Amino acid sequence: MTGKFLIYIIYFRFYSGLIILEFFNSYEDKFRASEYSKLEFQNTYYLAYRDLSGIFKTYIKGKRAVDFGCGTGRSTRFLQKHGFDVIGIDISSEMINIARKIDPNGKYYLIEDEDYKDFNPYSYDLVFSAFTFDNIPMGKKENLFSTLSMLLDKKGKLINIVSSPEMYTREWASFSTKDFPENKNAKNGDIVMIITKDFKDKRPCYDIFCSDSGYKKIYSKVGLKLIKTFRPLAKGDEPFSWINETKIPPWIVYVLNR
Repeated sequence: MTGKFLIYIIYFRFYSGLIILEFFNSYEDKFRASEYSKLEFQNTYYLAYRDLSGIFKTYIKGKRAVDFGCGTGRSTRFLQKHGFDVIGIDISSEMINIARKIDPNGKYYLIEDEDYKDFNPYSYDLVFSAFTFDNIPMGKKENLFSTLSMLLDKKGKLINIVSSPEMYTREWASFSTKDFPENKNAKNGDIVMIITKDFKDKRPCYDIFCSDSGYKKIYSKVGLKLIKTFRPLAKGDEPFSWINETKIPPWIVYVLNR
C-alpha cells in the first residue's frame, strides 16, 4: 500500500457467545485515498526508497515485476523509473482508480484478496511490497507470502519493506507514536497505533506488530530464503528534519527468494 494505512479495520462482534474477529477493507475511504495519493519520497519515507536503486542492481536480474499493495501507484511509478515492466495490484478500488488517473499508461489491477489466478506463476523477476505487510494480520501474512513466492521465477526476488519494531515506540519526521505508550508492550500479532504527519488525515493507523524474528519465522515457514537485510539510517546531510532517523532505523528491507 506504500503508506501507513490499514488494509483491514478490525472489530469485534458477538455470535452465539463467541467473540469473532472481522476484517474489511478501509481503503474505500475517499478522503484517505486522496490524502494518501499526495505522499512523496520525503522525510522518513525517503529512507525506505533511498537505497533501492543499488539493491535492484545487485539482486534483480530481470525487469518483470509485481508491486503488491500498490495503493495509488507511488511505488509502481518508482519501479517504472527504474526500468521495470511492472504491474501494480491492490484490493482497494479507490486506490486503483487514483493510480490509473495519475498514470493512465500504467498497469494497475484491482484484485480480490489473495486472488492471483490472472498472473502467470513462476514468471516474475521481482515481487515488491512497500509497507503493505505492516497492516496485515499474522495468519494472512503467511498465506500471502506463500502465494506471492509462487509468482517468482527461479531467480526472482521478493523485496519486502516493513516498519522496524522501533517505529512504534519513537518519534519520526513522518510519524508520531507519543500518544500510544501501550505500543511498547506489543507482541507479534498485537495492534499498534501510529499517526502519519505528512498529510492532513491525522486519524491513527492501526498496524499489526511483527518483530524481525517474527518475519524470519514466517519466511522460513513458507519456504522463502532470506538473502539480505537492510536497515537504512539517515546520514544527517539530507534536506529533512530528522528526529531519530540518524540513530535508529525506521525501516527493514528484506531481500528473499524461493
